[in-house]
Amino acid sequence: MVKSTYYDNIAHLYDQTRWLTESVAQEVADFILELVDATPETSFLEPGIGTGLNVLPFIRRGYPVTGIDVSEAMLDQLRKKLDKIPQNLNLIHADASQLPFTDKSFDVVLTVHMVHGISNKKMFLDEIHRVLKPQGFYLNAQWITPPARMEFERYLRAILAKYEAKEASKRVNKVIEEINVEDYFYSKGYRSKYVIAKEWTVSNTVEELLSFSKSRAYGLCWLVSDEIFPHVMSEFEEFCVEHYGSLETELSSQAKFEIWAYRAS
Repeated sequence: MVKSTYYDNIAHLYDQTRWLTESVAQEVADFILELVDATPETSFLEPGIGTGLNVLPFIRRGYPVTGIDVSEAMLDQLRKKLDKIPQNLNLIHADASQLPFTDKSFDVVLTVHMVHGISNKKMFLDEIHRVLKPQGFYLNAQWITPPARMEFERYLRAILAKYEAKEASKRVNKVIEEINVEDYFYSKGYRSKYVIAKEWTVSNTVEELLSFSKSRAYGLCWLVSDEIFPHVMSEFEEFCVEHYGSLETELSSQAKFEIWAYRAS
């Protein structure tokens, strides 16, 4: 049985509260296609496909794409972006840390800011290694949070921490197994390369970022209960007015799409 996650609650506002736009995704796709020497038959798998932001350009260009995600609501958002589900797209509602595919099924496996949340990383990496074709690529990628937004988040985390400590005893923390991804793939004989696919400027007003947080669009906003959360946001809004001078203050900084590319031998 697939368990619900906070992504089910935020699927409808996921894209608008992130900083990867469709135009940037198009440029990143161009970069990836060149990186993997893609042909029209090159097949892509994205565990944790979500709303499809990362792979929508591949889908629209006709490349075979398979996506798997634990959140049906996120997959529904992807479906809404398409007039109909094309034959080159296969969507699966399931735990993305488990890959229900035969050996050597895909030319490219792409994960974006996803591996850190897998509890059994070695098992997941074993699965990626298993489903990759010979000479296939594993692209372990992430969108680097723009520094201005990261600073904004740090301020929110500081306030959350005061309330979180009071509720810590109510939760059981998920155990995450640590493993060095680079070392793992080196041990399997992969070659690696680190690249930055795209850098771009992201701008938001403090009020916009505050509204994103109030809508609980990010995982850190679920660290406290529904009862406590309004108190956190009230205190945080007061801090923002004092610290930034105005909620209309614009925060601009550079985002990056970075990729650790591993190629199978």
